Amino acid sequence: MKRLFKTITIAGSDSGGGAGVQADIKTFQAFDVYGMSAITAITSQNTTGVSSVMNVSPNVIYDQIAMVSKDIGIDACKIGMLANTEVIDAVFKALVDFKIQNIVLDPVMVAKSGDYLLRRGDENSLVKKLLPLCFLVTPNIPEAELISQTSIKTKEDMINSILEIKSLGPKNVLLKGGHMQGDFLTDILYDGIDFYEFTSKKVNSKNTHGTGCTLSAAITASLARGNSLYEAVKIAKKYTLEAIKKAPTNIGQGHGPLYHNLNFSKVN
Repeated sequence: MKRLFKTITIAGSDSGGGAGVQADIKTFQAFDVYGMSAITAITSQNTTGVSSVMNVSPNVIYDQIAMVSKDIGIDACKIGMLANTEVIDAVFKALVDFKIQNIVLDPVMVAKSGDYLLRRGDENSLVKKLLPLCFLVTPNIPEAELISQTSIKTKEDMINSILEIKSLGPKNVLLKGGHMQGDFLTDILYDGIDFYEFTSKKVNSKNTHGTGCTLSAAITASLARGNSLYEAVKIAKKYTLEAIKKAPTNIGQGHGPLYHNLNFSKVN
């Protein structure tokens, strides 16, 4: 009888289907893991931007996590959009109460369109409450600058920011370098001992909506399947790059979605 690994995404819903819970569930499916969700916010958005956000009650968010934890179980957990301190507190309590492991935090703060997804001033709650619980945190350059309170212009700056973020409690840090200038993209992983670089040529595409969600969800799925962190990041990078390269060109007028329907169930 087939055994499925079980993953949950704790994140916001994207009505356009390109990011958030929708991107995460599609990614989980590509890795043949059982995907569950705790929706933290309902966003009205498309490829051009966000028009409105309705936050889900912290009690309901906690209950979603509780229900799947008690009955189904969770092998790995991805966290995305958390709108405010109250939501962060509810998620923190659920993670602790149900002893959830393999937590991957994508510290979503600002959408690609520039819309704020985490209430301004609540970054400190995210850092102090959730980072110490995380197996991995995956900030991009702007998010890392905000968390580490440093400016990032060079590779050395990236290293310094990673060290500062690591000091805040997460077990591992993956700093995504997509915002850096140049034709190549370098992400840097730090496990507390060694630094690992993942370099690839940048893809010239407007289909980048949900890239961070997809990468973190792919890492989560790969960890649930038993891969080491290094292998999980390597596989997730490969999946995300392929999803960008094969992205449809007829979805929306702005930053389009990735193509998630890739079969990575046999990739180890």
